[in-house]
Amino acid sequence: MSINLIDLIKGQLGPATVSQTATQLGESESGISKAISALLPAVVGGFANSNTQCELLGTVKEAASSGVLSNLLGNLNGSDSVISKILSLIFGDGDKLAAITNAVSSYAGIKTESTNSLLNLVTGATAGTLGKYAIDNNLDASSFGNLLSDQKGMLSSLLPAGFSFASLGLGNWFGSVDAEPINVVPEPLQTPLADVNPVTPVTERPIVPETPKAVVTDTPKVDVTRSGSTHEIVSDNSGGGSIWKWLLPLLLLLLLGWFFWKQCDKKVEPVPVTTVDSTAVVSDSTAPVGDSVVTKRETLVVTLPSGKTLQAYKGGIEDQIVAFLKSDEYKNSTEAQLKDRWFNFDNLNFEFGTTKLTPESQVQLDNLKAILAEFPDAKIKIGAYTDNKGDAATNLKLSGDRAAAVKSALSTAQVIEAEGYGSKFAKVSADATDKEREADRKTSIRFTK
Repeated sequence: MSINLIDLIKGQLGPATVSQTATQLGESESGISKAISALLPAVVGGFANSNTQCELLGTVKEAASSGVLSNLLGNLNGSDSVISKILSLIFGDGDKLAAITNAVSSYAGIKTESTNSLLNLVTGATAGTLGKYAIDNNLDASSFGNLLSDQKGMLSSLLPAGFSFASLGLGNWFGSVDAEPINVVPEPLQTPLADVNPVTPVTERPIVPETPKAVVTDTPKVDVTRSGSTHEIVSDNSGGGSIWKWLLPLLLLLLLGWFFWKQCDKKVEPVPVTTVDSTAVVSDSTAPVGDSVVTKRETLVVTLPSGKTLQAYKGGIEDQIVAFLKSDEYKNSTEAQLKDRWFNFDNLNFEFGTTKLTPESQVQLDNLKAILAEFPDAKIKIGAYTDNKGDAATNLKLSGDRAAAVKSALSTAQVIEAEGYGSKFAKVSADATDKEREADRKTSIRFTK
């Protein structure tokens, strides 16, 4: 079974990236999400259909090695020459690029300049993910081409509803021609009736003016689907139920109106939130909404000593540890003082009850790797914790395995130890709500000397 790289790419373009991008470009988050959903299949389709895959392989490896995934939002202005080169390799001339951005801008309701920036973002995420996978798995040109061909079969389902590239001549990029179904009327059957006129084939049903007497023929109407198969459309010519053709929709509309009227009269109840087995989230402000609380998080740009920037949350782990590593407190700290100074991940999650990291966690892991690379003398220890729920021995093993999974994902010699503490330091009762116990489920790091 082939790997679904598209899911890995989408993991780089999660809610946090969408929110930060919308803020930078001055667009709505819904518009940014719609544009990304249309651009992603176009970019992956461009990779899969390119005739320069050998050159693409070298270029995506270069992109991954340059750390493009850790600075995705820094490429919005199109200043990265590697991304510009990739766009040229997969789309060729500028006319095709312009047609794509105009179509996506119209679909998403955002400015063309914003779509151009998002094209750089999506291309960077795709190139970085492909390059990292190619390096990790030692792919050559042949296996790289096969990998892209496997992704092509998944693209048709990725196109958002109501959007099509068929008018741009890109329909065959997605494994089948991306065209809307059409209705046609075939040549009429031979009939001995003298007063029946032949019907000319058309691509749309003509508007027939009313006549005093309806003419009925035996000509079947055929629906042609995207796959080319046909089926007969059977018309209901019985007159006995004609009143229901307008009465039923009217009754349904009245029922729908009554339902919405009743809903408006109800008190709005807080929406239950499905929790995930995740690290604690640090936030800087909250705003009450009805009986629930909505967490607001402010994004910021974290600047590293080299001048490189990271997109993160204010008060998040990236913000905290960069400030700490630059401070005299860190430089003058002893091992004993560092022992109790832990920093919690705020966007690192595991699938419930497992050691499998969710795709969005990779963004924060890449940020941490970039930070450690800027401070080569820094050494860290990873600690993982669970709440009091469940068997203590099972929790201890799970936390240890999770700490090891994070160490493996970071893949750097600067991580010198990873340990699981289970529920040893949990403070909330096992009988408390899942939301209350969330504070005890966390993954953290501390520095060591």
